[in-house]
Amino acid sequence: MGPFRLAEIPPATRYLSPTGELVGAETPMSDELAIRGLRCMLLGRRFDERSISLQRQGRMVTLAPGIGQEAASVGAAMALNQRIDWIVPQYREIAGQLWHGLPLRVAFLWHMGHPLGFDVPQGVNMLPFQASVAGQIPHAVGLAWGLKLLRTGGSVVTFFGDGATSEGDFHEAANLAGVMKAPVVMVCQNNRWAISTPVEQQTASPTLAQKAVAYGIHGAQCDGNDLFAVYATVQAAVARARAGEGASLIEALTYRLGLHTTADDPTRYVPAGEPAEWQLKDPIVRLQRYLMAKGAITESDLEEIEATVKEELAEAWKEAQHEPSPDPQHFFARGFAEPARRLLRQLDDLGPRADA
Repeated sequence: MGPFRLAEIPPATRYLSPTGELVGAETPMSDELAIRGLRCMLLGRRFDERSISLQRQGRMVTLAPGIGQEAASVGAAMALNQRIDWIVPQYREIAGQLWHGLPLRVAFLWHMGHPLGFDVPQGVNMLPFQASVAGQIPHAVGLAWGLKLLRTGGSVVTFFGDGATSEGDFHEAANLAGVMKAPVVMVCQNNRWAISTPVEQQTASPTLAQKAVAYGIHGAQCDGNDLFAVYATVQAAVARARAGEGASLIEALTYRLGLHTTADDPTRYVPAGEPAEWQLKDPIVRLQRYLMAKGAITESDLEEIEATVKEELAEAWKEAQHEPSPDPQHFFARGFAEPARRLLRQLDDLGPRADA
């Protein structure tokens, strides 16, 4: 019996070169849709930049910005049907969450530590932000399995980083997804750093995508800094899920251009020059160059988008600051269909009920 041979994954899907030139086939979306995607990516980045500034002022809690990774979350969200599909985020996907319908005001509230920041509005198919590494992946698989049992036709996309693939939650969830043929797309944003641990110290696998083979699910790689590549790869995975072919693991190759969190100092461990190399592959700049070279957008258009994004952020921040705290009784109705006696005693301790 010969030695076991590592499974091979096809080369990463790519549509745009780092300089924004089209390589290979035509793009998988119209220019109009690409411009909408660009605007959402810009909104996500400006939100992160604004939030870092606010956190430094003591007006926000610690946050994990997604600067440099906007194409990975927006491209995936664009491949979904907002009516029936769900997003289960971790903590670096604000841009994609905004595309899927999360109000900007709620995003600010979460980062302010406001209790309503976890209150996803009715009609937005999304679970709240999740800070425990890989803890959301089993939830995503369970949700997808439930959608399958209910025959809704919906699928679930969940996001996590390369470091999450070293957690048991990832492996247990991937195994269950394979066994149950759950309609879930697991998008691993391989940004090369799990806080201060480089991906080479996370795994001996040549790719993270090939971990799919062990669980009997589909695996694929894409250029995570190419909006078109992410969109097309996730779109194909969602189509597989809808056809009853089960789960997929997608490795989106990207890079964290900024901080892991606002409690982090990447200059202490990232080799000098590495960020500059990836700055040349900035997903927003790449898409802008493509659209401008094609004549689909102008400098004036970009200035107008930036201006409207700035206004939108200012208005959402103003609304968030004036959001009152809810009645504490509000939260006792969210955990259980029939609250336990212990919770009822705690509710009584708050005083007369609002519905009494």
